[in-house]
Amino acid sequence: MQTTGNTILVTGGSSGIGMGLAERLLAAKNEVIVCARGADRLAEVKRALPGIHTLVGDTGSAAAREALHAEVTARFPAVNVLVNNAGIQRKVSMLADEPWAETASEIAINLEGPIHLARLFLPQLRKQARPVIANVTSGLAFVPIAGMPVYCATKAALHSFTLSLRHQLAGKVEVIEIIPPAVRTNLGGSHDFGEPLDVYCDAVMAQLAEGRPECTYGFSAKGSQASRAELDGIFANMNAEPRG
Repeated sequence: MQTTGNTILVTGGSSGIGMGLAERLLAAKNEVIVCARGADRLAEVKRALPGIHTLVGDTGSAAAREALHAEVTARFPAVNVLVNNAGIQRKVSMLADEPWAETASEIAINLEGPIHLARLFLPQLRKQARPVIANVTSGLAFVPIAGMPVYCATKAALHSFTLSLRHQLAGKVEVIEIIPPAVRTNLGGSHDFGEPLDVYCDAVMAQLAEGRPECTYGFSAKGSQASRAELDGIFANMNAEPRG
């Protein structure tokens, strides 16, 4: 991916990895649009990065995705890069009762959103000289944490979709998978463990500039290339009950 001279939409760009990448892409002389659900948080982003464009949008809603596509293509007709970053992560016990709407929302944001936005933006992207779709999945797409079953399943599905999308669009649109390990962000509640956000985002930018179809780091580099036996071992270790 050429990392300068683009017009880029980053979903979920008001915090965490999305904001970290948006900040770096803006510094690299790209026109950057970020969308998120929270207007207050987007206002803070705008104050911190005056050159960025912000849009309120809920990628978990089909109608809102269609409205986002219409607004972006009308206001930024040169848009050539879509970064599907928006996501939520919940701890879920399948033995506990909860309204289906909670699970449906997690699936809609993490999986339906990227698939729908890819379909919506493809006609626009194909008009551009250097079109890119980048989907942000997770190292947990390859080996899940059992306590977050819906999140891990949606990321595994998005990984699979990205492989198929890359195959279908070969020679037409560059398709990139960004595969984070645990990063110190507010995903699923504040993470006080994992890779430092700035270090991780710098590594992603370097890999994008190298033209890598998959951007991995640390745990995700190991997991994405592991054998089935290795994955089974990682799964057992990650999900072992703590000993008192």
